[in-house]
Amino acid sequence: MGQLKESYTNQPKRCLVLGGRGFIGSHLVDSLLNRGYLVRCFDRPHIQPLSESHLENHRFELCEGDLVSEADVASALEGCDACFHLVSTTLPKSSNADPVFDVESNVLGTIRLLTQATQSGLKKVIFVSSGGTVYGVPKQIPILETHATDPMCSYGITKLSIEKYLHLFHVLHGLDYTVLRLANPFGEGQRVHASQGAVAVFLGKVLRGEPIEIWGDGSVVRDYIYIGDVVDALLAALERTTDEHTFNIGSGRGHSLNELIDAIENVTSCIAKRHYLPGRQFDVPTNVLSIAKARELLDWSPKVAFEHGLKKFADWLRHEIT
Repeated sequence: MGQLKESYTNQPKRCLVLGGRGFIGSHLVDSLLNRGYLVRCFDRPHIQPLSESHLENHRFELCEGDLVSEADVASALEGCDACFHLVSTTLPKSSNADPVFDVESNVLGTIRLLTQATQSGLKKVIFVSSGGTVYGVPKQIPILETHATDPMCSYGITKLSIEKYLHLFHVLHGLDYTVLRLANPFGEGQRVHASQGAVAVFLGKVLRGEPIEIWGDGSVVRDYIYIGDVVDALLAALERTTDEHTFNIGSGRGHSLNELIDAIENVTSCIAKRHYLPGRQFDVPTNVLSIAKARELLDWSPKVAFEHGLKKFADWLRHEIT
């Protein structure tokens, strides 16, 4: 089992959250503050925050800038002990349209970040990778971390590239890191009008009485994980250290799109208007992650059942709509 990293837990330490105004980031910021950490949120200017509950906390600090700016990144890293890297400028479904932008904004930006991190004395980077795209078409289910990595979109390739550069900086400079290959997160605060996140998009459309567009016949299976369990995994990655650096983080089970919509109908008591479209080339048929390694070495496991998390999300969204 991983050993608790005493240097992070005996006293408050400053954590930098790249993308702290986003869906995952805002939940993470709140949890870090609740645990007594000093938190610096780094995000682009004019990004609409999803949560403002932490703004009055004296241990919270907002730092605006751009990941591709060395000066902005250096300023954000100053005095920080750990960094959560939650930022991506692209989406899986659109990344193939401009791979050059994907690489320049995400890979090169992260290399600059890691270079600055080694100069600033940062102790650890926790990077959110993509368990849904880095493996490509799975050869077995559930997918182990040792599975071949053959992404079918540029998004997955850039995530893998960043993983490799984290390893390189660990070898060359001793920078500690943990990679969490995340399944599909959902929960309160997620944008229902966004272009990704099937649970949020479908739930929002059902509650508004709008038709749902389903790519393919609805048999595509994905691993959906509640946001509270995601944050617990991020905290475990911060507070524990092991000789292993890469972990799948998911629910441990899969649901087809049709099953997801059935569950939404059940928790909302609304009928979904289903509109089926031709399938997309980059959508792999099934993706369910093995989480045995995280259970063993991070002492982490998901606590919120899919249906319970979905009901919590639906209840929150209903309140927001009304």
